Amino acid sequence: MNRFIIISGCSGGGKSTLLAELGLRGYAVVEEPGRRIVREESERKGSALPWADSAAFLRRAIEMSLADRVLARSLGGWVFFDRGLIDAAAGLQELTSQPVLAPLRNSHRYHPRVFLAPPWPEIYQNDPERRHDLDSALAEYSRLLEVYPSLGYDVVLLPKVAVAERADFVLKALEK
Repeated sequence: MNRFIIISGCSGGGKSTLLAELGLRGYAVVEEPGRRIVREESERKGSALPWADSAAFLRRAIEMSLADRVLARSLGGWVFFDRGLIDAAAGLQELTSQPVLAPLRNSHRYHPRVFLAPPWPEIYQNDPERRHDLDSALAEYSRLLEVYPSLGYDVVLLPKVAVAERADFVLKALEK
């Protein structure tokens, strides 16, 4: 759907902070599936965690992303997604070599303009839901830089500026 906007990119690049700002401005925001899964799996002592069973984690992220899209249809205006379906599918394809990205060329489309947060080592931090190191985050970012254009999306790199300026940048880019 053209009003579904992806904010993706490098882990620790300020995506969640940007989405929080967009939420404060009244826009609908969908939290990153990965963080929700880590919290749920940790609470129930499950194993679908990126550091325990990456394939199960990514399959669950795909399922959650599809459910998020269904729920988001009832929301008005722009809906901003913190990562989502394509990120999870790209990770699963990288891990298993299964062609899970190919069907996404023609189905479950988002707005044609995708915003990617570039690596920003100065603000990168681990937390209980983000245990991987910066090198892993950089590898993921490189993969996403290739995946989104290969699926026909126009990638726009987010500037490394204060969060309010980043939000203004995104909103102005969507007006074009």
